[in-house]
Amino acid sequence: MLITASAASLVIIDMQTRLMPAIDNGDAVLQQCIRLAKIARLCDIPIIGTEQSPQKLGNNVEEIRLHCQKTVIKQHFDACADGLVDALPPGRTDIIIAGCEAHVCLMQTALGLLAQGCRVSVVADAIGSRDPRQKDRAIARMQAAGTRIVTVEMVAFESVRTSLHPAFRAVLKLIK
Repeated sequence: MLITASAASLVIIDMQTRLMPAIDNGDAVLQQCIRLAKIARLCDIPIIGTEQSPQKLGNNVEEIRLHCQKTVIKQHFDACADGLVDALPPGRTDIIIAGCEAHVCLMQTALGLLAQGCRVSVVADAIGSRDPRQKDRAIARMQAAGTRIVTVEMVAFESVRTSLHPAFRAVLKLIK
């Protein structure tokens, strides 16, 4: 049940410039997503971003865009409907998901990935909504549907698995 770095991909949902100011604790969510992306890169986990109607909501925040190997532009709230599954590297079915909004695009994408047979881990301290109650309800619903609810630190330590991992010290610096 642990996250396996060699089978994982990180999907960062809609961390867009015009959306982030409206997100409850948006700066903290952004910092956690950046930390998560840095950990993923150290552990050779591919990173895919999504952007919902970027002509209206802007592109992803630059610090997120720099870490993404691909960005899926979407109109549907569920990124799977706009090509996310095809954008994932082959054999990477252990999907770590973070971003916004927890109760809309993130939740619908998580449920869409579950329907595609993926194992989905939602990083609870790296997701946000405008209203924190919506985030809480989304976490409960996603967990009931079969997602694993994790934290950035859980992802970090499960990805390296041992203090002997070549990236352990660098990952540890990001955690502390």
